[in-house]
Amino acid sequence: MAKKIGLLPKLIIGIILGIVIGLISKSIEFYVIVKLFATFTGIFGNFLNFIIPFIILGFVAPGIADLGRGAGKLLGLTAAIAYISAVVAGVCAFIVGKTILPGIIKVGDLAEKAGPNLDPYFSIEMPPMMGVMTALVTAFVLGLGMANIKGKTLFEALSDFQNVVELVVRYVLIPLIPIHIAGTFAKLSASGEIFETIKTFSTVYLLIILLQIGYIVVQYTIASIISGKNPFKCIKNMLPAYFTALGTQSSAATIPVTLQSATKNGVSEDIVDFVIPLGATIHLAGDTITLVLSSMGVMLMAGQTPTIAMLLPFIFMLGVTMVAAPGIPGGGVYAALGLLKDMLGFTQPQRNLMIALHFAQDSFGTATNVTGDGAIAIMVDKLSKKKS
Repeated sequence: MAKKIGLLPKLIIGIILGIVIGLISKSIEFYVIVKLFATFTGIFGNFLNFIIPFIILGFVAPGIADLGRGAGKLLGLTAAIAYISAVVAGVCAFIVGKTILPGIIKVGDLAEKAGPNLDPYFSIEMPPMMGVMTALVTAFVLGLGMANIKGKTLFEALSDFQNVVELVVRYVLIPLIPIHIAGTFAKLSASGEIFETIKTFSTVYLLIILLQIGYIVVQYTIASIISGKNPFKCIKNMLPAYFTALGTQSSAATIPVTLQSATKNGVSEDIVDFVIPLGATIHLAGDTITLVLSSMGVMLMAGQTPTIAMLLPFIFMLGVTMVAAPGIPGGGVYAALGLLKDMLGFTQPQRNLMIALHFAQDSFGTATNVTGDGAIAIMVDKLSKKKS
């Protein structure tokens, strides 16, 4: 039986195919294929906008209800640390981006360029049933309400709704993402913007990985201050989980190795068994770093200077969406698309670039997430013992 091609190779093929089609179209000044791609990406982008509130509602509401029904204070402590970790990761990413990105990205690199008419042949409007903020507030109200009532009917209904949304994401969105990205890069190369984009995002990509590794050190330094453990020894014990996550691109698939690695750090078995599976779902600090830094790069290239007043509210809300993001490939960026549109004003092509960059580094982001779960386990173990 032939081995199934993974999402990352498909994405890379889509990017290369899009660039080649765009360059050929530009050289012969024949843009029919590019405009067909643009038509598809426009329709697909509208469907993304339509489904985003459902993704938020379907995953956040049951997720909050599950948190309320679980192990009480211990679960709340773990969720709080995961949220703080995501926010701190976002703030660190903003500081690094504000310091470094303006020196490597010229403001308005793409905004000043004009190219041929590459508008789609037609579009199909799919207005969402509710805005992103409405979906978030509704999810909070429903989730908190379900956590405090005895009835199970609503929870089971929303769990079924969550399963429906997950099927849409898994069997519609993810398979079509490579084509969507191919259309984005075809348009970029046909308009003459591709090489500047690749140059810029390769630099941002390197910066993201370095910051993710640095943030792992920060997490274990804080854990060592709380617990008194050697941070570098703890990181060494977590390396099997880190490299397993690089290969699997899945926090859930890495759970068995993460459990073993966290146990080697002297964490209580009951804490490890509780925190590690939960952290695989709610702790996405690596994704937060990616989303903040890459969004700042996109803003600079579009001629907009990111400020703390713009990014700090985005980071706070991003922390919430990361805690409740769907546990599927690309779940972090899908959950954040609505925030990128409503809070940062990102256009559809800009959000397409965010999806491409996120998937390109997904292995490293996942590895950062699961390695950080080990640090959270150390903190929860120590703090819970103090309370006892």
